[in-house]
Amino acid sequence: MIKNGHHTSNEQGIESGAKQGDLACSPEKRKCSVRVWCDGCYDMVHYGHSNQLRQAKAMGDYLIVGVHTDEEISKHKGPPVFTQAERYKMVQAIKWVDEIVEGAPYVTTLDTLDKYNSDFCVHGDDITLTVDGKDTYAEVKREGRYRECRRTQGVSTTDLVGRMLLMTKTHHSNIDNSDYQQHTDNFGKGPKGHSPWTGVSQFLQTSQKIIQFASGQEAQPGDTIIYVAGAFDLFHIGHVDFLETVYKQAERPYVIVGLHFDQEVNRYKGKNYPIMNIHERTLSVLACRYVSEVVIGAPYAVGKDLLDHFKVDLVCHGKTEVFPDRDTADPYAEPKKRGIFRTVDSGNGLTTDDIVQRIIKNRLQFEARNQKKEAKEIAVFEAMKRQAEGERAGDTAQAAQ
Repeated sequence: MIKNGHHTSNEQGIESGAKQGDLACSPEKRKCSVRVWCDGCYDMVHYGHSNQLRQAKAMGDYLIVGVHTDEEISKHKGPPVFTQAERYKMVQAIKWVDEIVEGAPYVTTLDTLDKYNSDFCVHGDDITLTVDGKDTYAEVKREGRYRECRRTQGVSTTDLVGRMLLMTKTHHSNIDNSDYQQHTDNFGKGPKGHSPWTGVSQFLQTSQKIIQFASGQEAQPGDTIIYVAGAFDLFHIGHVDFLETVYKQAERPYVIVGLHFDQEVNRYKGKNYPIMNIHERTLSVLACRYVSEVVIGAPYAVGKDLLDHFKVDLVCHGKTEVFPDRDTADPYAEPKKRGIFRTVDSGNGLTTDDIVQRIIKNRLQFEARNQKKEAKEIAVFEAMKRQAEGERAGDTAQAAQ
């Protein structure tokens, strides 16, 4: 059971559809608050992106996130998996984000920071390059308005794409599997080897990481406790739209998400699902602003004990198919009997299966995109090594004089 807390007034403003700039603080407040800028593609948003934004928010008081257009991403990296409209909404749903800027420029400049009254920008400790191999943060680094946060180990878009193309049930715990390595090589390895910023590493869940993502409050008197359950695999815009719809079912919602264990998800979904393991799915859901609490390894059947323990007022399910329990029983029989079950329609029918099909359909494009990206990174890394070696040699020669 993970508590995730309620939302601040800024978050409420974003939920109600506020546009960029609507939530900007007054000139007086800007003098005493630190405004932080982040930007990126945020394609296939995962808990690594959320963790970057969490760290960035901790460096200041107000977090503005710029999201690039499809055209800009295609020019510099290759085709994105998600449309810009989908990516805007995904970033907006991350609970540490106060404001988003749609169509942010790919190269971060002082003009952009000044336009949005940002004190500095924050990026991970990897490198982002333009189509011609230049550091997109060179200008702000040079002027001292750049900060770095730690990249989250164990997850990347390259890794997730490799998992989607690998049809085994244990891909998320079998990183040494030769078939898995072949897929990740195709998606994250250029002809000259691996980039230090691209590739696959093992994700290790810790209690500290869960605390960092959660740190919330108990339900308060007068809250409507709403329970939903599922896999929430490869957390995407379909999930966000569903959870937002659930959140709007009450004036003071407290949304509890029950996450099924990996073995349970594979039982009813089959194939190579879940793409993300239970620990990864926990962080992904905790990062969503519409979620108050997460139950890790929730029972498949929503029974009496669970409803009574959490004092659930309403149980919701979307328009997706409800698979029977192992004994062929309806997992929602108890809430239906109590008259607290509700089917909600978010208007978004996107599923994890649909995303996998997008990847498979455009596989060759994504392979080429990632190999091109890595080739540019390797070239920059080698140049940085040569520069460092030259500086060391110069220091040694000067010391010898």
